[in-house]
Amino acid sequence: MGGIYRICIALLLAAVCAPLRAAEPPILLRTAAQEGTEPKFIAAGKDRIEGLCIDIMRAVEQLDAGLRFVGDQRWKPLIRAYSELESGVEDVQCAVQRSADREKRFNFIGPALYAIEYHFLARSNDKLVIQDWDDVRKLAPDGAVLINRGFAAGDILAAIGGIEIDASATSQDLNLQKLIAGRGRLYFHRGPGLQKLLERTRTVGKVKILPQVMFSAKLYFATSKQLPRSTAERLAAALYQLEKKGELERLMRKWD
Repeated sequence: MGGIYRICIALLLAAVCAPLRAAEPPILLRTAAQEGTEPKFIAAGKDRIEGLCIDIMRAVEQLDAGLRFVGDQRWKPLIRAYSELESGVEDVQCAVQRSADREKRFNFIGPALYAIEYHFLARSNDKLVIQDWDDVRKLAPDGAVLINRGFAAGDILAAIGGIEIDASATSQDLNLQKLIAGRGRLYFHRGPGLQKLLERTRTVGKVKILPQVMFSAKLYFATSKQLPRSTAERLAAALYQLEKKGELERLMRKWD
């Protein structure tokens, strides 16, 4: 027993006296806040950005302290954000709609973060009724549909075909003002958050959301193809945990 006791004491002393291993630094995931993408990213006063994606990223960091997002408090135009993701300047982007073109440019990981539904917005005094895409095609050539430049809405309408598109504006605010001014008959945009968008832009009473759901899709985390596979798998694992706990659904309801 004495020999075993001495060995145990020696091992205990070795563990106590050994220099503490420095904690491994977190893996930094470079990203950016995408302009014009409420409720994913919302301006919340000077130098502060909040929104659904901000909450999702903070939830990931709570689950896995070894992952840290950087750049989410810095705005970038959506086109630039996607370009930098493709080139590897950024590592990840939150809530990206999958398409054949984007599958070539990015990797998509984890579960669907949430689903989106596309509606048409129209002037409140417009008696137009839209039930299907043929109703939209009949508006040409005097019924331009407004979309945000660089957004997936453009790919959707192009695939459907026969629709006059105006993609000159890059933000929701600009397109709502164009709609009100009669520089477009409809504005094609996605929820969640459409009613809150009208409230924020003070266009309630001037713009209405048409009830017909015209298109639906799911959004995912997209990563640069240069991001190490081990890091992508670690991020995906955290996202699957959030899905299993019901946290992704809870956060979506918060911002709807």
